[in-house]
Amino acid sequence: MATAEMSGTTSFIGVEDALTDAVIESVTNAFDMCGIKTKCVGVAAVPLQEKGLVTGIIGVHGKVSGFITVNMAERVAISSVEGLLQESYGKLTSQVVDGAGEITNIIVGGIKSRLSKTPWGFQGITVPSVIVGEGYQMAFAKGLDFLSATFEHDDPEAVMLEERLVSVSMSFLKL
Repeated sequence: MATAEMSGTTSFIGVEDALTDAVIESVTNAFDMCGIKTKCVGVAAVPLQEKGLVTGIIGVHGKVSGFITVNMAERVAISSVEGLLQESYGKLTSQVVDGAGEITNIIVGGIKSRLSKTPWGFQGITVPSVIVGEGYQMAFAKGLDFLSATFEHDDPEAVMLEERLVSVSMSFLKL
């Protein structure tokens, strides 16, 4: 993935800066609310295979139509919901699944706000749905614009990289 350094921000070749900035700021702010530090470790202009166990998905419509997904490793989902709700769960529960939907909602709300005055703006969002499970595949229509951003959770206890990852993907059709 090619990057270029421009005036203090990282620009990813092939990805619009407005989309990149909106995703990075929204994810960082949402996880800060959960008491978790994340850093963006990659941005792509194509959809990536999401490997985490918990995926929140929200449809959007306005100047664009499409959806945004937030895919989290199980460990990230549990710790972020525990931080957001100030409760201890220790494992995947119905509260953690509901909380993952709320974190998805917070991230998409931040993206919506940051893109409102751009050609990528959308006014409406759906209620979040949450997929629990691995190995699913999503089919995409031709003509969509994509952005996939991968973040790493700063978790000193997580041994495997996969346990620390969060992916946020946007697929939009300009109307």
